[in-house]
Amino acid sequence: MAKQKNPNIRTVAENRKARFAYEVQDTLEAGLALTGTEVKSLREGQANIQESYASVEGGELWLINSYVPEYSAGNRFNHEPRRRRKLLVSRRELARLAQAVEREGMTIVPLRLYFNERGIAKLQIALARGKKLHDKRETVKKRDWSREKARLLKERG
Repeated sequence: MAKQKNPNIRTVAENRKARFAYEVQDTLEAGLALTGTEVKSLREGQANIQESYASVEGGELWLINSYVPEYSAGNRFNHEPRRRRKLLVSRRELARLAQAVEREGMTIVPLRLYFNERGIAKLQIALARGKKLHDKRETVKKRDWSREKARLLKERG
């Protein structure tokens, strides 16, 4: 059964390459500690989380290398576009993420940056393991075959 899209949730940025490069094990919703100009810039719909990742440092979870452009109507107190942003998760979730990264060699990858129903900026993060080259080839093969199959079924009626 297909998942229904909620019209109140607005996606700002999506990391589409993450599902290709990583084998996603578990997903989680995290809040972001943002400044006012960052929120306004996100509402304009311009952000990039393609090359970003999350890291546990000093008992806190940080989003590193994400790009939120400066707010166009901002003044001299505008934010730095590539600053580290704190991710807000519960202690239990933080401990689970830290343990998976430490012991199992997994990575915390951001999948999607969006505003939820209440208008609060959230980041969907995933606990993922990097795919090997042959796994990526297999993914491409499956995707091409499913496209071909859909095209054939469409032609047959």
